[in-house]
This record gives sequence, C-alpha cells and structure tokens, in this order.
Amino acid sequence: MYCDSRQMETDSIMQDPWISLKAFTTARIALGRTGTAVPLEEVLRFRMAHAHARDAVFSTMDIKGLTTQLQALQLPVLVLHSLAADRYEYLQRPDKGRRLDDASIATLSAAGSQAGSDVAIVIADGLSATAVNRHAAPLLQELLLLLRDAGLSLAPACMVQQGRVAVGDEAGALLQARVVLVLIGERPGLSSPDSLGIYLTFQPRPGLTDESRNCISNIRPEGLSYKAAAGKAFYLLQESLRRQLSGVQLKDNERLIE
Repeated sequence: MYCDSRQMETDSIMQDPWISLKAFTTARIALGRTGTAVPLEEVLRFRMAHAHARDAVFSTMDIKGLTTQLQALQLPVLVLHSLAADRYEYLQRPDKGRRLDDASIATLSAAGSQAGSDVAIVIADGLSATAVNRHAAPLLQELLLLLRDAGLSLAPACMVQQGRVAVGDEAGALLQARVVLVLIGERPGLSSPDSLGIYLTFQPRPGLTDESRNCISNIRPEGLSYKAAAGKAFYLLQESLRRQLSGVQLKDNERLIE
C-alpha cells in the first residue's frame, strides 16, 4: 500500500492558535507542530533563511552597478576602501572597518579642500551588501528630490568597501560636510537579509560614538518604504542643521510619512 509521508505529516500538523498574526509579519511565529517537533517544512524554511543571512554577510557591493545608478541621479561618486583588506579581516577586526585606508584619505582630502557641503552621503556595505545593492539607489532617488528642493549642497557620494557605520565620520570630516548620512547594510536577520539602515551625524569627525548618531532602520519593501525612510531622514536632517546637533538629543517627533 502506497503511503505519502508528506501528506501524513500535513495531516498531523497542529496549527498554532496565533496563526492569524502571520498575516502581519514575516517573523517566524505560529509555526505549528508535529507531535513535539517543528514541522519539516518550517525546519527547511529556517535553514533556507539562515543560508540567505550567511550569503548576505559575505555578499559584495556592486560598485559598477551602483555607480551607474547614482550617476543617473546626477550624483558624482568616489569609490573608497576601509583599512580592512578583505571580508575576513572586516569581520575579525571591526576597528579597521571604521577607518579609511591611506588612498581613500588622499582622495577625500583633495575633494574636501575644494569646498565644504551641507550633506555628505556615504554608502557602505556593512554586514549586507545585498541590502545596499537592492535599496540604496531607489532610496536615494526619493531622498535627493527632498535635499535638492531644499537647496542643500551635496558632496560627492562615497562608496566604501568593507565599511562600518563610523567610517562615515571620517569621510564626512574630510569632505568638510556639516552632516553625514551613512547608508549601510544592516546585520541580516532570519526574515530580513536585505535590511538597509541610515545613520545621521552632525559635524562628523573620527572618534564619535553611537550616542552621536540617529538611526533609521529596516528600510526595504517589506519594512520601512523608501518614501517613508527618505521623509524621516529629511526631517531629522533639517532638525539637525537647525539645532546643530544629532544623536540622543535629537528626537524624531514627526508623524511617519506614508
């Protein structure tokens, strides 16, 4: 007699009473159970999500593709590198991801000596270059409209390979920018391997710590939309310039733009 094991498991799965909440989140909730175990389908989904997260950590920034997209937005691009020589050193030595190498410093010193700017935009791969490759350009398309309409001057965009959040402080200082916006791939989760973050710092300079920055997180179609993220970043930027500060002293009091 033929026995379909998959059908037998499906028939034996006990649904979680919170299953209706799955419609509101991609988080791993209400998985159900088969006896005392998680159903096989959910185990396989977990392994696939874990694989996507690992792939994101070791993904590489699409320099050529991003350059083309940013140039189409009429944004000059400088390609830079942190002190971390490769991905393994980046992961083992976080401090090296926070500083630029000598060649990058020379490039920015020359660019910054020409004139200061209101805003410097730094794009770093962070822990998910996948997020940067997917979301940086469409987010900037929304954000640049707001910045230009407000008459704010922009430094050349900096793409930093093997970069962490604090690398934006050094880049912004060398460009003599009043505010730096760092777009960076966030640490992958099991339901979000491509989450992009924005970090804003007023008067950036090396040595600043996290309380000096404002963060906007989970920017992706399944999270915070590009338009909403751009609107929130623009509001914080305007307030930062007006009040001449950022970080824990700068609160987000604006209603979320949908």
